Amino acid sequence: MHAYRTTSGERILLRGVRRDMAVSEKALVLFSGGQDSTTCLAWALERYDEVETLGFEYGQRHAIEMKCRPNVLRAIRDKVPRWGERLGEDHLVDLSVLGEVSDTALTRDVEIAMGENGLPTTFVPGRNLVFLTFAGIVAYRRGFKHLVAGMCETDYSGYPDCREATLKAFQAAMNLGMGTHFVLHTPLMWIDKADSWALAEQLGGRDLVRVIIEETHTCYLGERLKRHSWGYGCGTCPACELRFKGWKSYSKSGQETAVG
Repeated sequence: MHAYRTTSGERILLRGVRRDMAVSEKALVLFSGGQDSTTCLAWALERYDEVETLGFEYGQRHAIEMKCRPNVLRAIRDKVPRWGERLGEDHLVDLSVLGEVSDTALTRDVEIAMGENGLPTTFVPGRNLVFLTFAGIVAYRRGFKHLVAGMCETDYSGYPDCREATLKAFQAAMNLGMGTHFVLHTPLMWIDKADSWALAEQLGGRDLVRVIIEETHTCYLGERLKRHSWGYGCGTCPACELRFKGWKSYSKSGQETAVG
């Protein structure tokens, strides 16, 4: 049995979903249309009566994810009907200025490699901090208390803005600066990709796993022509390699044949 914690310190068990949170409260999920944010959306839909989603257009190289987002939301409503009534409005924020001031492999057609600073060239400085700032603004306007995001410190590329310490500090700063009591949840913070697949199955069954395979997008290069057992992607970028590695571990007992 695996355990992990949200940024707020809540302990969650991978097996046996806790439902002791106040489901009458509202949650805003940072939703890119990828595997991680889709799993986080399912996590929120199991806990709250009202859940809305928020996406960002920032000139990302894999802009195809923006076209996948509505397909994922539609598939979730179709495949997991009990969540349909809880899944509310989807919001999009234009952050193209972030892409304009960034010089990274996610915002430019440059090689994905390790930079001289020890970070991969896919690191977009400040991206998650900007995302969370605007999430706080939307949540403030909508009267939402809970923010849910897919940052992870177990399977990550060394991004400083994915670390739990960063997010705890940012939560404190945002609450001070906005005079609020937001709670930032990161359900995937301490689990790996194999456990993320397992969590998706626990939350939404094989139907949700199929939605992740067929509809979500993770590939940094925006490749949607190659279909693998774990979904679509180039198969060679770091995001695809990580997703495949997790899928292989998750499916080693035979689920791949049943689901894929």
